[in-house]
Amino acid sequence: MSVNINLPRILRVGAGASDHLASTLKHLGLSRPLLVTDPFMRECGYADRVVSGLDAAGIAHGVFAECVPDPTTDSVGQGLAALAAGSYDCLVALGGGSSIDTAKAVAAMADRDGPMRDYKVPHLIDTGLPVIAIPTTAGTGSEATHAAVITDSETSEKMLCSGLGLMPIAALVDFELTLTMPYRLTADTGIDSLCHALEAYVSRKANPFTDGVALTAMSTIYRNIHTACAEPDNRAAREAMMLAATQGGIAFSNASVTLIHGMSRPIGGLFHVPHGLSNAMLLPEVTAWSVGSAPGRYAAAARAMGLAGNGDSDSVALVKLTDGLRQLNADLSVPTPGEFGIDEAVWADSLQLMAEQALASGSPGNNPRIPEAGEIVELYQRVWAG
Repeated sequence: MSVNINLPRILRVGAGASDHLASTLKHLGLSRPLLVTDPFMRECGYADRVVSGLDAAGIAHGVFAECVPDPTTDSVGQGLAALAAGSYDCLVALGGGSSIDTAKAVAAMADRDGPMRDYKVPHLIDTGLPVIAIPTTAGTGSEATHAAVITDSETSEKMLCSGLGLMPIAALVDFELTLTMPYRLTADTGIDSLCHALEAYVSRKANPFTDGVALTAMSTIYRNIHTACAEPDNRAAREAMMLAATQGGIAFSNASVTLIHGMSRPIGGLFHVPHGLSNAMLLPEVTAWSVGSAPGRYAAAARAMGLAGNGDSDSVALVKLTDGLRQLNADLSVPTPGEFGIDEAVWADSLQLMAEQALASGSPGNNPRIPEAGEIVELYQRVWAG
């Protein structure tokens, strides 16, 4: 059986990779980019660094610096207005997953009519303006995926959009841009990357190409995430986490995420929990619920992360995996939904809607154990209880 693997046309990885934007644009025959970023990237000077590089190369450009966390259709609309104001031939996304997903959505909707909800999964978006992604967080892997998650401003649904039109044409993966990431962001995006790799490995759409990438990413993340959080200036740990984040993105983009991400999107859409954090909240319980349906795969994941040894039986490895993931959340102070500040009554009233939205995303259908709506409700209840 053959599998279809999609990757950015250009993938430059390592210290200083972001300094090669001008040469990358010229190599691709692109001459007028719109920089898509957020206010923090402008405040901390990263946006100015990119703009200075473009100015020095004599490349005309525009800037849209109003991206918001967990992008909405309203914020995408603002980006489309900025795009329409100039004759831009591509977009440069600078920032975390929110800025990259915003740029992807703007690129995809530039020549499309109607609301974005008309183009969510299962619809495929196979065309769009070129996007060059420069990630500044080691987490989402969006620089190497053909997916974007956008919240519908009218319904609060976190919509999954997918298709080759959302795959960046180039990604400049520079770990030096992550050295200023604060603890909470480092932890949450790191666990997000771990989810990408684990879910890709146990997905019903896993394949030999993604298996190797996913196992390597899991091993790297688990062995480096504590150091990256505790020692933010540790270049070796930051570089390892950044590379693993891109590997996780490659893995899940070509094998799909599963139940964790399916359940995560409604939490983010309804309660404005950052994407990586909502995945972290779900990781231990959803894994514990799923392991019995793919024991060999989950045991191999436990061994890759160093939670279990080669001499451990699969049954022992599964216990060590779920215990290890719970300990990881404890070590990195991942809050429960209640500790985050969500009202218990509102959470309870939203359970059915969240379950319906999770199933509608399609991701739970890739899980080793496929849930019904009632089982998803029970899992949400377990996650609340912590």
